[in-house]
Amino acid sequence: MASAPTPREPVRFFLERFGLDQRTLEQIVGNAIARRADYADLYFEFRTVQSLSLEEGIVKTASQHVAQGVGVRVVAGDKTGYAYSDDVTVDSLQLATRTAQAIAQESGETHAVAVSETRPRHDLYTLQQSPVDAPLADKVELLNRIDIAARRQDARIKNVMASIGVEQKLVLIVSSAGWVVGDVQPLVRLNVTCIAEENGNRQQGTYGGGGRVEYGFVLDDERYLRFTHAAAAQALRNLRAIDAPAGTMTVVLGPGWPGVLLHEAIGHGLEGDFNRKKTSAFSELLGKQVASPLCTVVDDGTIANRRGSLNVDDEGTPTSRTVLIEKGILRGYLQDRLNARLMGMPLTGNGRRESFAHMPMPRMTNTFMLAGEATPDEIIRSVDRGLYAAYFGGGQVDITNGKFVFSASEAYLIEGGQVTQPVKGATLIGNGPDVLKRISMVGNDLQLDEGIGTCGKDGQSVPVGVGLPTIRIDGLTVGGTHAA
Repeated sequence: MASAPTPREPVRFFLERFGLDQRTLEQIVGNAIARRADYADLYFEFRTVQSLSLEEGIVKTASQHVAQGVGVRVVAGDKTGYAYSDDVTVDSLQLATRTAQAIAQESGETHAVAVSETRPRHDLYTLQQSPVDAPLADKVELLNRIDIAARRQDARIKNVMASIGVEQKLVLIVSSAGWVVGDVQPLVRLNVTCIAEENGNRQQGTYGGGGRVEYGFVLDDERYLRFTHAAAAQALRNLRAIDAPAGTMTVVLGPGWPGVLLHEAIGHGLEGDFNRKKTSAFSELLGKQVASPLCTVVDDGTIANRRGSLNVDDEGTPTSRTVLIEKGILRGYLQDRLNARLMGMPLTGNGRRESFAHMPMPRMTNTFMLAGEATPDEIIRSVDRGLYAAYFGGGQVDITNGKFVFSASEAYLIEGGQVTQPVKGATLIGNGPDVLKRISMVGNDLQLDEGIGTCGKDGQSVPVGVGLPTIRIDGLTVGGTHAA
């Protein structure tokens, strides 16, 4: 298998692969930016994806597929026309352009737009080898090693499910503003789930990680074994877990992955489209107190090799570090080009899309709360009776009012200032804006998640990162089966 192009070659790669040249690009984007349109762009994509999965001691699936295509967007006022094709030819580009114009209901005189290549401001994930170039046999062997390691940890581990996903995506964005920018975006993810059984009681544990890294990342320092042991340990702990209490109580969230609650409960509510349409619980609250003064929340797409990071977003804008909430004060929203222009606000580099077949929209990258001053031990000792949530499973949120429900896949009682018995079946129920105001202590142990996050919005999925220090939340509703 040939090596993938380097990050400095995407423009040449697309022009050569599809038989295009700069003059053709200039003419097509010029046609798209009709007289009454405000903006137009072309988004080219070439993606190679490998996925493998193991279950019941057998690698049951292994696949590789390649997808390519181009999307054409025409923006006029608050209307957007979008058309795409997986047949990347001059004829298909011209047809997609006419279709996008018709959807936006704009037409007029056309002319060529001079474009020149620009380089991404960041270089966050230059790799020596594409993750898809690692031999398939090595990935099969790794899954088998994971299965063996998990079962050796304890005889009660009855089944192991593990999956590896790697991809290399090349993108090229051509803008009516007169620039063209390309990027090569690697991605690796390893997930391990262990099923433990004892006396008819079955429980599971899940762990994993990855990022915009080489395949060898999961092997470095035997990281795959750490993921495997963590998944098995979680399943085994849940075997002896008691039913979770129910009621209003103090809840402590552990560092790292529990930041997914922050992502869902308030992150989506800070995206520009919801606030422009005034459907978010945070609409028209800029400059106002929306959280405890202990809370500073940022979205940062510039952290090297992180799953949610990008050199440029899917509109060609360099990603940035955006302060959303500063010491409890709402400071900003996450923006793509359309919503930034209509709201009169600066671009933040958060225009993202799942693929060439989707329009961009404001989305998070890596979203987390900054560290405070308390130690994790101080936070735990401050709680006489409550719940400690170390890891989360699924959850859902209503953007319009911020109400959320989250299930804790690993949680413990806090009794007399100490973490004690593991519990099962705990759900956290609350309102995002209200929860922010109930944060009474913030730890000094900020951690980002291991690199497993995927965010869904309007039918599109994109990789993201989350993070959190240990925090104390007062008076949060916990759903369980026993009264607190």
